Amino acid sequence: MENACKWEATLTKPAGALGRLEALSKWLCAWQGSHPPRAERPLLCVFAGNHGVAQQGVSAYPAEVTAQMVRNFIDGGAAINQLCEQAKVEMRVHEMALEKPTQDFTREPALDEAQCMEALTYGMASVDEDVDVLCLGEMGIANTTSAAALCAALFGGKGTDWVGPGTGIAGKGLRHKAGVVDKALAHHHDHLQDPLEVLQRLGGHELAALTGAVLSARLLSIPVLLDGFTCTAAAAVLYGLDGGALDHCLVGHVSAEPGHRRLLEKIHKKPLLDLGMRLGEGTGAILALGLVKSAVACHTGMASFEEAGVSTRKAVDDGKTE
Repeated sequence: MENACKWEATLTKPAGALGRLEALSKWLCAWQGSHPPRAERPLLCVFAGNHGVAQQGVSAYPAEVTAQMVRNFIDGGAAINQLCEQAKVEMRVHEMALEKPTQDFTREPALDEAQCMEALTYGMASVDEDVDVLCLGEMGIANTTSAAALCAALFGGKGTDWVGPGTGIAGKGLRHKAGVVDKALAHHHDHLQDPLEVLQRLGGHELAALTGAVLSARLLSIPVLLDGFTCTAAAAVLYGLDGGALDHCLVGHVSAEPGHRRLLEKIHKKPLLDLGMRLGEGTGAILALGLVKSAVACHTGMASFEEAGVSTRKAVDDGKTE
């Protein structure tokens, strides 16, 4: 990062004039361990899983929509496909045992220990060593309910503090969703001290895989762009283990799902974008990748003052014009 700072100071612009773009370049260099920064081989991994708690009526759509949307991803018909094509990003869709939903976590752990470990290790194995930037997304009916329960267990609060419309519920449905989260928290109350056990009991196949992918990226020194509420909740399990565990991660956008903004405050992350989106799929991460690529383009493509023959002498000294 030292080289990035030195080079940034030579470029034809006032110091700090590109704001967070400059910080992005330095962040990339710090985690990639080299200068100049790179964004030539980004990868989007989308993990999809089904949740037994969907039986509680917490979503506007039935559980079979998860598999139907995965097919839509494969056929290229989803919003994320269009964004990936525009950004020239490889997208990999990982189906996480869609035929075997998690257990209803209001009655028993969503996953047993073996299932949770299998999903974690699968997520870890999904990350290629030569990726420049890893973007993460998810798909799973009822997974915002799982994300809300995870956040409440990790950071405190009740269902009403964390739930949101998800696929579009409101009013009585939203109150019911909050009650389902509270029921789950009460049922597992004596087993929520360990963040990994929280993930096992209240998470899901795709959430555990996301946690594993974030961990793998950290071990491989790959910068990560997180998507929305569910994706960030999965990553927050690692924050619960170590407050510095997400230093290699940035959050692509703040979701319109209200719990996401609260979660970002808890893990001390400032999103790159705020577009009122709540789709998931990795859409916010891919849109933010455009900013990362812009940062790299400016840092590597701009001329220095010397190359451009531009004077570095300031016309103002101590507030007085010469």
